[in-house]
Amino acid sequence: MTDEFLSIGELARKTATKVETIRYYERIGLLAEPARTTGNYRAYETAHLNRLSFIRRSRDLGFSLEQVRTLLDLSDQRQRSCEAVDAIARAHRDEVDRKIADLQALRRELDSLVDQCRHGTVAECGIIEALSPAG
Repeated sequence: MTDEFLSIGELARKTATKVETIRYYERIGLLAEPARTTGNYRAYETAHLNRLSFIRRSRDLGFSLEQVRTLLDLSDQRQRSCEAVDAIARAHRDEVDRKIADLQALRRELDSLVDQCRHGTVAECGIIEALSPAG
């Protein structure tokens, strides 16, 4: 293999992506299948590295695979308005805001449960009592 190509292991290391995840992205069409060496090893190019880095960063930000697919498609249309990209990012941000609100509500509920603990026996435990059907 020449120096201009990366093995799947090298690509995995450079992008902090598991080899199986790279293969999965190839299977679902997010990452183009690379050329093969004469020994039938995958031979990744810089374009694969860049695309996988884009996918990883998008996934790290919590975008779904379908959102990533759409963002990749849009990124290939360089002259197009970025309005669609903005809409995807705003919708994702709104979903994150909803999740944060849900987690904050969950935190308040858990705080309330913890405050019920009287540090006695389990039979007298306010947390157990609150979690029980009769509670």
